[in-house]
Amino acid sequence: MDWNQVEGNWKEVKGKVKQKWAKLTDDDLADINGQRDQLEGRLQKRYGYAKDQARKDVDDWFSTLP
Repeated sequence: MDWNQVEGNWKEVKGKVKQKWAKLTDDDLADINGQRDQLEGRLQKRYGYAKDQARKDVDDWFSTLP
């Protein structure tokens, strides 16, 4: 799977995002709308991650997707 597929299947994928990062609100998920940079930015805001940590966390999560 590549990130374009995440964007295209956002309605299905956002449940997995919510499971992984429970602090993200429904409004956050609507604003992210499958965009990786938006997801990383929200993780920085909600979890206090540095930019590199947010990118690594998203990479680790993304690698678990089928």
